[in-house]
Amino acid sequence: MAENSVPKGGAFLIEEAAPEQCFVPEEQSAEARLMAKTMEDFVRKEVLPVVDRLEAHEEGLMRSLVQQAGKLGLLAAGVPDIYDGFNMPKTAMTLLTEKAYADPSFAISVGVQTGISMLPLLFFGTPEQKQKYLPQLASGEKIGAYCLSEANSGSDALAAQAKATLAPDGKRYLLNGTKMWITNGGFADLYTVFAKIDGEQFTAFLVERDTPGLSLGKEEHKLGLRGSSTRRVILENAPVPVENVLGEIGKGHQPALYSLNIGRFNIGAGALGASKEALRIATQYARQRVQFKQPIAHFGMIQYKLAEMALRIFVLESMIYRIAGYWDRIFGQIDASAPDAGTKYRAASEEYAVECAIIKFFGTEALDYVVDEGLQIHGGYGYSEEFPMARAYRDARINRIFEGTNEINRLTVMDQLLRRAQRGRLPLSEAIAAQHSSVTNPAAKGSRDLEEIEIGGRQLRRAILYTIGQAWEAFGEKLPEQQEVSAALADMAAALFGLESAYLRLRKLEASSASESYAAMLAAARVYGSDAYDQVDRSARYVLAALGTGDALSSRLDTLSGLLSPPAVDTVALRRQIAALVIERDGYPWG
Repeated sequence: MAENSVPKGGAFLIEEAAPEQCFVPEEQSAEARLMAKTMEDFVRKEVLPVVDRLEAHEEGLMRSLVQQAGKLGLLAAGVPDIYDGFNMPKTAMTLLTEKAYADPSFAISVGVQTGISMLPLLFFGTPEQKQKYLPQLASGEKIGAYCLSEANSGSDALAAQAKATLAPDGKRYLLNGTKMWITNGGFADLYTVFAKIDGEQFTAFLVERDTPGLSLGKEEHKLGLRGSSTRRVILENAPVPVENVLGEIGKGHQPALYSLNIGRFNIGAGALGASKEALRIATQYARQRVQFKQPIAHFGMIQYKLAEMALRIFVLESMIYRIAGYWDRIFGQIDASAPDAGTKYRAASEEYAVECAIIKFFGTEALDYVVDEGLQIHGGYGYSEEFPMARAYRDARINRIFEGTNEINRLTVMDQLLRRAQRGRLPLSEAIAAQHSSVTNPAAKGSRDLEEIEIGGRQLRRAILYTIGQAWEAFGEKLPEQQEVSAALADMAAALFGLESAYLRLRKLEASSASESYAAMLAAARVYGSDAYDQVDRSARYVLAALGTGDALSSRLDTLSGLLSPPAVDTVALRRQIAALVIERDGYPWG
């Protein structure tokens, strides 16, 4: 594999990745860390002190904060320099996203601006559209919103009822319909709206705020993210110039879906930042709260929670920066001024659709675990709005719903894998046929514990390929329709992707293996590896039982047992080791 090449999307399921191609967060540049520090300082000094005012929807406050962030350059990181951006790598932008999530309401407002408002323009906009809108969005002069969902079309976006009709003069489309759950809806200047021309051709439009016939509903009274603006956008014969069609007529699914891949990744990155913040709050409380004459951080069950929170964050972080690094190699080769730039951006954004879906559901469920246990550590105080864990708990819940529900993302994993296999993009059939080969000794030199993780990853891969092969043989092309089976297979794939990502990170950091941080990282990977075995074994048995009973099932289960040899790991001692470092460092100990 060439030095600048990267694995194909989904390839983790069929082949081992090279550590040298994997970016790890410890490699962040000084420039990226400085920009991230600027974001963190801004959120802690300017946003968190006014959270109550934001949640009361003080007129103009959130818009002002987003615009202030724009003046600091915090909205322009990922925009090409020809559109007045900084063209920073995805790894650096991911760190910015993390830091913004110290306040999720602010972060989601910024995320809509820098993600699903800008990306469709960058990927599908004409040169004139890009030049007109991207610099203004990058500076914060204009605020963007993305209007896809409707009352009866959420996960099934193509079921939208909003319509566009070409006016008699042929110069304008008249848009009619109501879009729901529109973040930044109350103060946006530019709306990306999806509607069907003549009720049939699903198409994207750029609609400016002062368009006649565009009006807004009231602010939604939400469970969480109360500081963000969420409104309905109502269109009644709203005239939109024909030159404001975004992308091709009838192909609105492309700007809708291509931007969702990176959007799902960004939700995972946001979950990472919010998880780190919640762990910090929970750890500080555990150190300060005294019961039975000692801090509750001394108690084994509290240490279990802190360690489990930290190790899930560690695995998620390893997944996220691995993919961000792969993307940097692909996006870094694209000339933003070239005529085919949009085509290349679209291909790059789609490459890791499988991994983005995994990051989305794994990350948001890790966050839910962290905030739930963080609240539990607070006891009764966690249930009080006077303490920050209550808001963190509320704010986390939406993440499993938007950018495609976690159920949809699980189904996306298998759907995408099978589509790629059928189109010859991923040699899945060949890998399934070859999975009976024996597990060999590790090719790379390393510690015994690292070898254990490496062998474990190989065993998991074989077991997963065997189970997919059996399910594929049973259901054929209708496998994606077997939703329970597909979801279980996705969970198995996520366990492998997480374990391998943690392993690759450890391999890259072997030079620091004598450090306390590395030792705790290794402990985290070993505990997660043990859990990953359980996940894969349990899910595989669930899937195989759905394929038939009796002797056939017994034979399949015997084969599965021969593929998996779970490690003997003292997870109690390892979790205590992780917890000790979490408590010592007042939160997430690895960055």
